[in-house]
Amino acid sequence: MDAVARTSWRSAVLLLALTWVAVAVLLHPSFWSMVRIWERSETFAHGYVILPIALWLTWRNRHVLAGVAAAPDWRALLVILPLGLGWLAARIGGVLVIEQYALVGLLVAAVWLLMGTGMLRAASFPLAFLLLMVPNGEGLIPHLIEFTADFTVGAVQLIGIPVFREGPFFSLPSGEWNVVEGCSGLRYLIASITLGVLYAYLTYHTPWKRVAFSLAAVIVPILANGMRATLIVLIAHYSDMKLALGVDHFIYGWVWFGIVMLIMFWVGLIWREDLGEPPAPPAAATARPAHVQAAALAAFLGLLSLYEGHLDNRAIAAPKLALPAPAQGWQRVETPFSSWEPHWVGMDSKLLGHYRKDDRQILLFVAWYGAQRQDAELINSQNYMVREKHPEWRSMRRTPTQAEIAGRPLPLAESGLMAQGGNQRILAWQWHRIRGKDDINPYRAKFDLALSKLLGRADEATAIIVATPYTEDEKAAAAALKAFLAAHKAELDGQLDRVGRP
Repeated sequence: MDAVARTSWRSAVLLLALTWVAVAVLLHPSFWSMVRIWERSETFAHGYVILPIALWLTWRNRHVLAGVAAAPDWRALLVILPLGLGWLAARIGGVLVIEQYALVGLLVAAVWLLMGTGMLRAASFPLAFLLLMVPNGEGLIPHLIEFTADFTVGAVQLIGIPVFREGPFFSLPSGEWNVVEGCSGLRYLIASITLGVLYAYLTYHTPWKRVAFSLAAVIVPILANGMRATLIVLIAHYSDMKLALGVDHFIYGWVWFGIVMLIMFWVGLIWREDLGEPPAPPAAATARPAHVQAAALAAFLGLLSLYEGHLDNRAIAAPKLALPAPAQGWQRVETPFSSWEPHWVGMDSKLLGHYRKDDRQILLFVAWYGAQRQDAELINSQNYMVREKHPEWRSMRRTPTQAEIAGRPLPLAESGLMAQGGNQRILAWQWHRIRGKDDINPYRAKFDLALSKLLGRADEATAIIVATPYTEDEKAAAAALKAFLAAHKAELDGQLDRVGRP
């Protein structure tokens, strides 16, 4: 590389690095939100090494990349503009994973803007690898838990061992089991995807082989986790619940995962394509400066950040909400029917009351949010009926459904809770109310509230839960919830719909 080309490339790379730093600084809440998750979660701790690996891959191909003519490309704005607006909408709507993907997408789009389509294509894998920085996948946990439970129970039944199953819980003659979040296999899956796509890129050159091995890195750990759970249950069963419990439960899991990955990589070596002579590097090209494009990107993101701060500084209403007055024979009582209470966070106003009529008792829980912001939002992963490994209660199921209240359909999520030992159960109905409409769809609520906030409109929202205990007759419990709502929902809705009105 001659002196002119070397100087132009140093300037281009330095400008790109400064632009990336500017993007991270201007959108720093999104950047630090990723770092905090990497720090606290073992599942996503690999995020720390993704950028160094991507930089190493880029350095490894530096001679090839130096042969690509780098020039700014304004067409990148066609991607940058929607990414920036998407970041703003996700930020004000509290959709953390989209916010973080938008940040990483802007880093990738900055390469296109400053260095052109050719460089974007030549460095496509290291840039795409950056997407693995985003801590994503927790939405798969319920599905992975369901699959692991199905696989394990099916395998144990196939062997001839009797099993009784209820949701993620199942019982064998030797003991009881619960497929919890740690048993879902998400850690194995994410680690396998990260290692698998990197292995495929380094080992193969043919696109279909890279895609095939990457798909195997997704499918194999899911099946292997089902086999792992089955082996642990069988070891514990045949050892009279003396082995595969406690610490060795996790040790067996990671040993099994290591064996599976070694086998997968060993099989993958059969078709390896990385042993040939590397092609001769092309002649070095020059890189044109892109200071105007970098300044335009920084100005655009700066405006988005300022507008987001303006929206977050809005005043929040202070409503005077009250529990609905007892009606149609219901009475307020002070003594709750159990120690259980919904776990909702960040609400600006909370109502919790207990009602009784004859032998039926109802819990009413209302969480009102005056403005949607991080950790104080209607739709939040920290809002749930029962936390995992609760000492007293288990969440057996959650099913979207609807009930007819006073002649009108009410969409809701129905949850079944059970006390340890199975001596008491709770039927809980949950829904949310936004601008006078009841719903249970979290995606529709997120979009609706984010759009309202983006346009400067009110984004108040309320989560409502009613619950009642029962022993065996779930239909009678549902009838009690219907009767309670028929008597009190209209008054509660009237209060919520008047909030914010002059």
